[in-house]
Amino acid sequence: MTSICIPYLTSEGQTAKIAEYIADLVIHHDLEAQPVDLKEAPDVDLTAYDGVIVGASIHRGKHDKRLGEFVERNRDVLARIPSAFFSVSLAAHGDTGEAEKYLEDFEQETKWRPSKVALFSGALLYTQYGFLTRHLMKRIAKTKPGELGTDVSRDYVYTEWDGVRRFTEDFLAELVSP
Repeated sequence: MTSICIPYLTSEGQTAKIAEYIADLVIHHDLEAQPVDLKEAPDVDLTAYDGVIVGASIHRGKHDKRLGEFVERNRDVLARIPSAFFSVSLAAHGDTGEAEKYLEDFEQETKWRPSKVALFSGALLYTQYGFLTRHLMKRIAKTKPGELGTDVSRDYVYTEWDGVRRFTEDFLAELVSP
């Protein structure tokens, strides 16, 4: 049976939710899916899989350095089997130029050019932040395009789940096509 690995790194949990959603979609298509938190399993063996969908969030303007290290360690496998990448950020909600720049920087640093890429909007999880982070994120939200919420008494999820579904199904269609 075709098996997909979904290694990811998450800062506040939204990337993990997206990876789990992708895994559910893969399973719904009668394929095997294995989401892997790279913080817990940084040395996952990708050679055991038929395809890979890597995901990571942007935090402080960059992808986690561990993601770059993971890609560099696995570049040969990622080049050999179908692979895709999704990046999660608030910039993807209102400033796609900024989000695309993060992706370009990542591709340039790692020399990895996945066959499919996607930029997904993240979340503002005010109720989960500490006092300082909550107010810093509110200040940032006020300055960003895309009308980000600033009511710190609630959370805002901007992920477009239909876009995640289309990205996943497009990847699967290419993977299983004869």
